[in-house]
Amino acid sequence: FPRPGDPKVPVLYEVERTRTGKSFSVRSVKAIQHGKPIFICQASFQLSQGSPVQHQFTMPTVPPPEELLTQDELIQKFLQDPNVAEGYRKQLTKIQAQDVPIEIKPVNPPDIFSLEPQEPKQLFWVRARGYIGETDMKVHCCVAAYISDYAFLGTALLPHRQYRIKFMVSLDHSMWFHVPFRADHWMLYECESPWAGGCRGLVQGRLWRRDGVLAVTCAQEGVIRVEQTQQQSKL
Repeated sequence: FPRPGDPKVPVLYEVERTRTGKSFSVRSVKAIQHGKPIFICQASFQLSQGSPVQHQFTMPTVPPPEELLTQDELIQKFLQDPNVAEGYRKQLTKIQAQDVPIEIKPVNPPDIFSLEPQEPKQLFWVRARGYIGETDMKVHCCVAAYISDYAFLGTALLPHRQYRIKFMVSLDHSMWFHVPFRADHWMLYECESPWAGGCRGLVQGRLWRRDGVLAVTCAQEGVIRVEQTQQQSKL
């Protein structure tokens, strides 16, 4: 993502047929606004092929989504706490008012009132709101790409919660689609950040189908700039 995009301006897409093979094909895409590239993508496509060489990690053992609160329900619960500072109450209300087309159920919701460092790992149950159905798999891949970017880079900030964010944006985002899945069905999003430094953070993610099959693997690097002065408690 070399430059920010403007949703009000049409995007010109330049597609290069980099390679067309019998099993694999590659396309290079450049998205342009105001005569300058805002997005550069390389996409690889493969015909479905069987192989005896196959393995995957084991899906984390977590409570099912039916036993957890949604992000909206958690925010509502926090807003009912009379000890929440007024400034933070306004922030929560603003987040609650956002029209996010994703349902999210954190497995281990962080204590939003604490500034104590946490391990750079997160687990969410996620799915698209509404019904998508048995449509073209490419539609579910596009929705999963949208889902995968939500709160992803924030994983790198969990050990540094004492700092106030000045600027945070994606530099690049990679995805590998392993097996078919439904983006409107609950999937477990496992996120972790193995490294941060030099005003950058690296995060990795795995989207698991509910039956324990690894459907998608993601990786992202982003810019993270924080204020050097530490935040005060929100209570």
